[in-house]
Amino acid sequence: MAETRQTPTDTRRAEMFVAPEHDPRTRLHTTGDERSILTEVLAGQRATLELKCAGLGTELARRSVAPSTLSLLGLVRHLADIERHWFRRVLAGEEAPPLFTSVERPDDDFDGANTDPGSITAAWGAWRAEVAFADRFTTATSDLGLTGEDPGLGKVSLRWVLAHMIEEYARHNGHADLLRERIDGAVGL
Repeated sequence: MAETRQTPTDTRRAEMFVAPEHDPRTRLHTTGDERSILTEVLAGQRATLELKCAGLGTELARRSVAPSTLSLLGLVRHLADIERHWFRRVLAGEEAPPLFTSVERPDDDFDGANTDPGSITAAWGAWRAEVAFADRFTTATSDLGLTGEDPGLGKVSLRWVLAHMIEEYARHNGHADLLRERIDGAVGL
């Protein structure tokens, strides 16, 4: 049976996004099989992105510091396309073009993020749909050694993609920390 541990509830920051007793990320399995550990850590990183963006509307499109086009909404759009690339295109072999970028506009995931409520709703809908697809695909695949073909890297395994997605979310959640604090002062894990 997998062991769980409660993450520390002491904080160095005065305010948190969510009280520790209500934080879905505080109960972590620290032992268990490879699939459950990888998917749980990735789920925690995905939940962190949502928590960093919680309660915001058009502020999601607010840029960081000039000349950067980085915004929380841009991160949501970017990560929707990243999820789509690795799980639908590379691993599942689907014909699934990017949702927010193109050859002509390779940075439109960030550059195209705007305050239109419909754009915000569409970005969240796309991100949630891609996460749901990735979760279903991972659950239905019995072998983490399953491979797909990436145009730049060649053959990659589901195991590698899960580890890479954890890395991708961790890096961008660091950006989200700074962006959210700049918007309204909210800080937290």
